[in-house]
Amino acid sequence: MKFNRRHFLKTAGVTAAGLITSQLPLSSAHANQQRPANQQSVMGLIAPKMDVVRVGFIGVGQRGSGHVKHFCHLEGVEIKAICDTDIKVLDQSIEFVVSQGLTKPAKYTGSEHAYKDLLNRDDIDIVIISTPWEWHAPMAIDTMQSGKHAFVEVPLALTVEECWQIVDTAERTQKNCMMMENVNYGRDELMVLNMVRQGLFGELLHGEAAYIHELRWQMKEIDSKTGSWRTYWHTKRNGNLYPTHGLGPVSQYMNINRGDRFDYLTSMSSPALGRALYAQREFPKDHERNQLNYINGDINTSLIKTVKGRTIMVQHDTTTPRPYSRHNLIQGTNGVFAGFPNRIAIEQGGSGNFHQWDMNMESWYAKYDHPLWLQMGKEAERNGGHGGMDFLMLWRMVYCLRNGEPLDQDVYDGAAWSVVNILSEESVNNRSNSVDFPDFTRGAWKTGQPLAIVGA
Repeated sequence: MKFNRRHFLKTAGVTAAGLITSQLPLSSAHANQQRPANQQSVMGLIAPKMDVVRVGFIGVGQRGSGHVKHFCHLEGVEIKAICDTDIKVLDQSIEFVVSQGLTKPAKYTGSEHAYKDLLNRDDIDIVIISTPWEWHAPMAIDTMQSGKHAFVEVPLALTVEECWQIVDTAERTQKNCMMMENVNYGRDELMVLNMVRQGLFGELLHGEAAYIHELRWQMKEIDSKTGSWRTYWHTKRNGNLYPTHGLGPVSQYMNINRGDRFDYLTSMSSPALGRALYAQREFPKDHERNQLNYINGDINTSLIKTVKGRTIMVQHDTTTPRPYSRHNLIQGTNGVFAGFPNRIAIEQGGSGNFHQWDMNMESWYAKYDHPLWLQMGKEAERNGGHGGMDFLMLWRMVYCLRNGEPLDQDVYDGAAWSVVNILSEESVNNRSNSVDFPDFTRGAWKTGQPLAIVGA
């Protein structure tokens, strides 16, 4: 969805005016909170089975349009309505649905709040939200308050207050709010989860997660597409702007919120040089991109300590010229797996030489491929979306809803993974002093059940 950039420069980092009215004091937001009497935990929440999952979409730009296409190829789904402020991309998605021989969905547009008319419908079960970041929290909250399940693109929220408001709304309404972290459904991440569950690496000690993805070219997206709004976050926040892609899988390996949880974080950023240099090279001197003050460090490195004492390094870099990586490293007492490129070293159960990397993954795939990938991997690759992970994630969401099973990710996961964005900024701005994580589960992490190897 389009967003007024001048308005954004005034309001970035806060919720769109009027969408969320109650704001918690900072100290209260960071503290662990008691659950209000009218709420109950949604850990392991199972929604009533749906014979058909009726879907509405808010936002069908570069990301949301892909979700529409995937849903057209899923069984047991009806696309009821689509909303976007950009009539061009809205019509393109509607035309695609029709081209697949499906019923034409209703169209909502005309204002930034047209999505509320979509939410007023009584023939929609779930809503897929793929809008600029600052709209994720208010739209998710409105969706749940309308009696529908919310499925939100990453990150889930942009402030600690928003995280709590989303958690409270999910608990009060007993509706799912899942942040759609697609990387958890990649073949390699699923395989490593299976390895961890089978004890291949021994007791887990340390993980490394990253989003290293050179995206300076998005600065040339001036009036539309992701760069038209994402660029400005580099002028408003100095921290890890996008932590969840690498952190989601590592969190599942370590049973975060399901036996362990994040305790505190410390963070530091490198100088912010690359985007200004890129603007000087690629834009006229008087261009708006050369008038911006880019403050987000080119590389942010954060360290997380868990309650059980494990450590996680999380990095963010969308500016420097280097190859893509999510690190995806997990170290245990018996060995290590690392991604980009995939490699493994095991003391017992491997080649016997843990001083050298085993780079040949075929034998490991043959033994440890996740049952979900064995079941749906070829179909996922055929439908595409980041190597199939997008399709598999959406397929799994629909499967759980139709079969009365809990989702693989819940609102507590989305809040814990996303809040790294905010806490990293706080640490950077305070000489890298540690910042405590709120316990969004309110203690339920102690008895939460680890994510099983589903599909087995």
